[in-house]
Amino acid sequence: MIKLAPSILSADFAKLGEDVVRIDKAGCDWIHIDVMDGMFVPNISFGMPVIKAIRGLTNKFFDVHLMIEEPIRYLQQFKEAGADMVTVHVEACEDVEKTIDEIHKLGIKAGLACNPETPVDDIVPYINKVDMILIMTVHPGFGGQSYIDECTEKVEIVNAIVNEYRLDTLIQVDGGVNTENVCIPLDAGANVIVAGSAVYKGDVEKNIEVFIVIYKAIILEKIILLNHFFCVF
Repeated sequence: MIKLAPSILSADFAKLGEDVVRIDKAGCDWIHIDVMDGMFVPNISFGMPVIKAIRGLTNKFFDVHLMIEEPIRYLQQFKEAGADMVTVHVEACEDVEKTIDEIHKLGIKAGLACNPETPVDDIVPYINKVDMILIMTVHPGFGGQSYIDECTEKVEIVNAIVNEYRLDTLIQVDGGVNTENVCIPLDAGANVIVAGSAVYKGDVEKNIEVFIVIYKAIILEKIILLNHFFCVF
């Protein structure tokens, strides 16, 4: 099942609560929350108090993406603030496996992210240990960037491993994805799409509706292909 996770980094911070409710009512699956510390990435966003404040506005799955150094220090606080999943960066953890284990001990899901310049081999050892792999398709820290085409191969490699070993690990892409290019990562095997500007720029409800239409068309196409395959054999 394909999931849409709008990033509230692109929302209007002056009316953040309203923008969260809008994407909820419009039919998004998850809410993607980018947390930046100004050290791992050259930007600062928001932290636990903001997450806690908006948690009461929606029952949607909170997908918290930590772009911070040594995130293991704050896992408990993010869980208490309302995170359903915490994704950390392979580049930011001194002990990746310990960090993943600590997230799971809190009773929430764990994701592992890698930046565009990071070799996919750095995350391969952990694919079977996490609930989701996040492939960054822009350089983290700022919204509104263009999709980096070279990152698509990483999605394909991770998807091949997930399929080969029949894992339940989700594959998320984050950065530069819009309704015109979303089929690129989806065709490569991604099943969770983060979209910021593509959702919040213009008519939010209409933008989400277009994403949903595309998702349904892709799922229908796959069903038709499967039915054709079984009819042939």
